[in-house]
Amino acid sequence: MLDDKQAGRTADTDRYDAVIVGAGFAGLYMLYRLQKLGMKVKVFESGDNVGGTWYWNRYPGARCDVESMEYSYSFSEELQQEWKWSERYATQPEILKYIHHVADRFDLRRHVQLETRVEGAEFDPVANIWTVKTNQGDAVQAPFCIMATGCLSTAKLPEVAGLDSFRGKWYHTGFWPQEAVDLTGKRVGVIGTGSSGIQLIPQVAKQAKALYVFQRTANYSLPARNKTITPEMETSTKQRYPQVRKQARESPSGVSYFNVPTKSALEVSAEEREGTYEALWNDGGIGLTRAFNDLLVSEKANQTAADFVRGKIRSIVKDPKVADLLAPTYRIGTKRLCADSDYFQTFNQPHVHLVDIKKAPITNIRPDGVSTPDGDYALDVIIFATGFDAMTGTLLAMDIRVKGGANLRDQWEHGPRTYLGIMTAGLPNLFMITAPGSPSVLSNVVVSIEQHVEWITDCLTYLRKNNVQRIDPEAGAQEAWVSHVNELADRTLMPKGASWYVGANVPGKPRVFMPYVGGVGVYRKKCAEVAANGYTGFNLSARQPG
Repeated sequence: MLDDKQAGRTADTDRYDAVIVGAGFAGLYMLYRLQKLGMKVKVFESGDNVGGTWYWNRYPGARCDVESMEYSYSFSEELQQEWKWSERYATQPEILKYIHHVADRFDLRRHVQLETRVEGAEFDPVANIWTVKTNQGDAVQAPFCIMATGCLSTAKLPEVAGLDSFRGKWYHTGFWPQEAVDLTGKRVGVIGTGSSGIQLIPQVAKQAKALYVFQRTANYSLPARNKTITPEMETSTKQRYPQVRKQARESPSGVSYFNVPTKSALEVSAEEREGTYEALWNDGGIGLTRAFNDLLVSEKANQTAADFVRGKIRSIVKDPKVADLLAPTYRIGTKRLCADSDYFQTFNQPHVHLVDIKKAPITNIRPDGVSTPDGDYALDVIIFATGFDAMTGTLLAMDIRVKGGANLRDQWEHGPRTYLGIMTAGLPNLFMITAPGSPSVLSNVVVSIEQHVEWITDCLTYLRKNNVQRIDPEAGAQEAWVSHVNELADRTLMPKGASWYVGANVPGKPRVFMPYVGGVGVYRKKCAEVAANGYTGFNLSARQPG
């Protein structure tokens, strides 16, 4: 536990030019840019160190699924050149070390108040001031409030009775302890086989005496083919960084090395199609659904890619019954694709058992394990790899409102509504980084973060220059943007997946496809046009005289 001085705590009430919530990739870069404008900024962070998602998600096997040399900031050429990544896909400890390096190199920590959770923010429409309140008793004020809370930051536990009675230890991948967890000789149950479970399970299998994997939905996972970055690979990328970064910003996904397909999967021969899939499988990573231009819009084309991956799973897993359970049945790419290291191979080990909880759901957790209609499973440790209340959970956990007026929970009662994925009508001067309605989780999120931060920075510069005190999206512009986001999504197969993209993993959450599928490059142009035309779609109010 840090003392007040170490945590950066302030007096009961302070006045700033802007308050930022969150100190991960987004919050730190936002702080850096606002400092450059000479603004007085306060950042609140709930963890006891900076890092955001990469602070909390420290479970064994956690690593990024975008290549590390692109999953990094581009704003500083010196930073790009000096930092050395060790692997193609960086591990959580290495990414966190990088974020700490950035915080230290640019002297950002002194503006961050740690171990402080924002509970609410209220906007005074007369004074045009946000008051931000925390669980530490702070009540700081600023004309602008910027939410850098991340898309995957509120961990979701399943609603199963009896967890309090469990006599063993339990963990969630989304808030893994900092101290080492020793699973040697333990009977371990992992509940969940999404991205975090797929990364975690092979690591747990190395220690556990017996491992029971409780799977509700089988998921597609592609081999990462992770490897050490050689000096030659590093030099080559660093010499080409200007080209690499430009290509990433203009690409659909924010990743320069992903293929931008021009052919249909149905217009080529079966041999060419299989050869393309095989080459991408062998190269590693999650680019397979970008092999052809119709895999996410045509059922028939999608089936060819899905069949290919299911065939690979069945060729790896020796027990045909287990292989059938591990072979997904939904459309590939409509839920988040995973990248793994020996995930399917893990189920060939005799001490690893797959439990089908779609057929026989977990009924309750007992003092000594887990029960399903098919039997009881004695466990010493339970690990929940059950994901997040994605994109909206952290924002809606706070009480964000206008005094005597709108609040975010009511505004988003039937699903999130934003203009450009940056602001919500009726909540002036409240910016959100990579919120619903932006490419966010469908992109290399660091590229999307930089674009949002730079857009917000330019917007605040414009407001100052033009003596504007208040910015608020027009309701009509917001509705048009929401319709545009939905229309693009509905042209694809994406909304048909029961994924966290639509909130399907959270009971009672409105089923709305949240990210923007139009692509990073297209989205960037749309945002730039809005700014170039004097912030069309926004109401701008001049400062009051005196």
